Amino acid sequence: MKSTERIRNKKKNLTMTEGNIWSQIFAFAVPLLIGNIFQQLYNTVDSIIVGQFVGREALAAVGSSVSLISLILGMLVGIATGAGILIAQYYGAKKEEKLHWAVHTAIALSIIGGILMMIFGGLLSGWLLKLMKTPEEVMPSSTAYLRIYFLGSLFNLVYNMGAGILRAVGDSKSPLYYLVAASVVNTALDILFVVVFKMDVEGVGFATIIAQGVSAVLVLRKLIQSDEPYRLQIKEIKIDKRMAGRIIGLGIPSGVQGSIISLSNVVVQANINSFGDIVMAGCGSYSKIDGFVMLPIMSFSMAAMTFVGQNIGAGKIDRAKQGTKITCLIGFLYIAIAGTALYVAGKLLIGIFSKDSEVVHYGVVMLKLLVPFYAFIAWSHILCGAFRGAGRAFSSMLIMVANLCGIRMFWVNIMTIFYPFIETVLWGYPITWITCFLCCGLYAWKGNWLRKN
Repeated sequence: MKSTERIRNKKKNLTMTEGNIWSQIFAFAVPLLIGNIFQQLYNTVDSIIVGQFVGREALAAVGSSVSLISLILGMLVGIATGAGILIAQYYGAKKEEKLHWAVHTAIALSIIGGILMMIFGGLLSGWLLKLMKTPEEVMPSSTAYLRIYFLGSLFNLVYNMGAGILRAVGDSKSPLYYLVAASVVNTALDILFVVVFKMDVEGVGFATIIAQGVSAVLVLRKLIQSDEPYRLQIKEIKIDKRMAGRIIGLGIPSGVQGSIISLSNVVVQANINSFGDIVMAGCGSYSKIDGFVMLPIMSFSMAAMTFVGQNIGAGKIDRAKQGTKITCLIGFLYIAIAGTALYVAGKLLIGIFSKDSEVVHYGVVMLKLLVPFYAFIAWSHILCGAFRGAGRAFSSMLIMVANLCGIRMFWVNIMTIFYPFIETVLWGYPITWITCFLCCGLYAWKGNWLRKN
């Protein structure tokens, strides 16, 4: 059987260029969603354990590091997005040789990036936390956690790149299995290191990087043992200059988008930090819940990117457009259900992180302010996922950065001068979600984004 026919007939991967769109979106997104939930458990379990067994200062230390971690890793994870776009298009077009070199170049880039992050992330952690106005009482714990976390950067990036390769060819189940295994390891080690050995935030950090190592090894094993054209061969891992240029060309806009948006969140976090450790802990606790709520949206965005990428590669423009509309509808239905559930059970959920009534109060304040506007950010992420799948990563970047960074930073830095309240800071989120959606909708309507490259 010819190799191109082998791609078509393999059942374990999901080819999205023909068949029922609804079932394909769900078949791809549901395992991805469950996997993302387990990935979110990394930081959430960390927060629950330090909040219950160490104290609110340790909880604030872990929570305040999240936006900074996202900022620093954002650029390199964006390269994984660029690789995923190319691989989805090559897979849809059945271009095996290009698929081969895209995979091996992508893995090489992730290894280089991971090593650089291990070095520079560890060296600059304390300085960066000071820039974020981290309170002195939590600075030692925040610095220790952040430095240990960056020791696992190589595992983190290799896993994200490997998982991105598998998802680009329609396999969202394997990354799920690996994240389940890693989350179980992370939870068990959190309990062992923090509750039994009393290692505080250092124990949480070491548990996380060991779990990330497990997921990285598993995803590499999957790629090496595959008999598909995207099989990973250790001796072939090297940089193909032309392919690296294409990956970086698509990945840099996604990375810049993620990093700059994370930078705006760092600015927001710095303003939250200025209100003290109680507000930090309360907002940090709800941010963990918010992360879970956004996971399905990130899954639908990835599904839209993969669906559009494969169909653009196959030259099926109308099918790509139809899939984008269906994914937006699915996203809206989900947000309506999730938002209602949060209003009912939000206070109880925040109480899982801390028994302190003041901490819970500020978590509820954040919940009530953000939840009514979730649909706007959901549609924005799904549409931008579709734009990236079509190779319009730069346009997606401009829309996201202008709104979720530019307008948000303007709001936080200017409005808090006149209204110095935590609610003023938090309003920066829904306002920029709305403006971002308006720009996405206009580009989807007027922009010539659905055309084959």
